[in-house]
Amino acid sequence: MALWELGYVSDETMAIFGPVAVYWLYAGFYQIVLSSSNLLDEYRLHTREESAKKNLVPLPRVIKGVLALQLSQIAISYLYYFGLRTEGGSASKIIVQPPSIPIQTLQILIAMFVMDTWQYFGHRYMHHNKFLFRHVHHQHHIFVVPHAIGALYNHPIESLLLDTLGGVVTLSISRMTPRAEAIFLCFAMLKAVDDHCGIWFPRCNPIQRLFTNSCAYHDVHHQVRGGRYNFSQPFFPFWDKVLGTHMAHVVLRRPEGGYEVKMVKDLANYS
Repeated sequence: MALWELGYVSDETMAIFGPVAVYWLYAGFYQIVLSSSNLLDEYRLHTREESAKKNLVPLPRVIKGVLALQLSQIAISYLYYFGLRTEGGSASKIIVQPPSIPIQTLQILIAMFVMDTWQYFGHRYMHHNKFLFRHVHHQHHIFVVPHAIGALYNHPIESLLLDTLGGVVTLSISRMTPRAEAIFLCFAMLKAVDDHCGIWFPRCNPIQRLFTNSCAYHDVHHQVRGGRYNFSQPFFPFWDKVLGTHMAHVVLRRPEGGYEVKMVKDLANYS
């Protein structure tokens, strides 16, 4: 029994609203802690001064932009679950024997691969097409220093094509149950926020221990000279390695505290 069953919330409803809740809880945690204390300063990939200098979008505008995108995603997700996939209401009201654990595991792995594939090629194309980068994807790269609240600060066209449509394709191909979809989508959102959090503590963060495609990996992509590398998101760096866009990096201690990410090819110039 899922925890949300106690509140009579369907699996489809959880798949729609769960990722939104995860986003604001996890990103909000980082935002509150980082803005109100220096508790995590020793784990920062960028100093406070660098963040303030390079990230010029006011926080209220970021919040409004993300909320607007999430409202459109909720509307499309509702149509997908309660319009296209069902007739007359929630399919989870019908008791159906779920697939075996090995089958569900395989479905989740397929979903990860499909989402990674969709995101990689869509993301990479938006970098190589000058018009799309200038007028669409550049909105996300306004943040030279990634931070959690800005993980979904994207242009509406990018949000629709990469995130929303990519999610629909992923769920349609993987054929997971609505409950598995809810869990998968919540975890994918958690991973996306973590990739933008700018806080490096793999010893305490299981996501950063398990996935090499981490906030440090994605930090390379947001650097001015790293924009043509490390496109993979959100789970594995598979396509970067296969297609030659993988940029090796190291995480080094800054003398004044915290960490910084360096591309391996630049280490000869590091002092």
